[in-house]
Amino acid sequence: MTMTSTYTVTGMTCGHCVSSVSEEVGAVAGVTDVTVDLASGLLTVETDGRADDAAIVAAVREAGYDVAGVS
Repeated sequence: MTMTSTYTVTGMTCGHCVSSVSEEVGAVAGVTDVTVDLASGLLTVETDGRADDAAIVAAVREAGYDVAGVS
């Protein structure tokens, strides 16, 4: 079962930021697709149901950014 969640990431200012977030979140077990939009700060994550919000938020923080909201 594929699940999609959207997060608002704060602090990203460039393409390197996008790459860092994509790489960290993409390494979370259960994540199948990651899309990051620099202009809006939106992070869209598709999972196979095994990844939870806490793991995604932890990965964003590991990349050096913060999550302002989850939808």
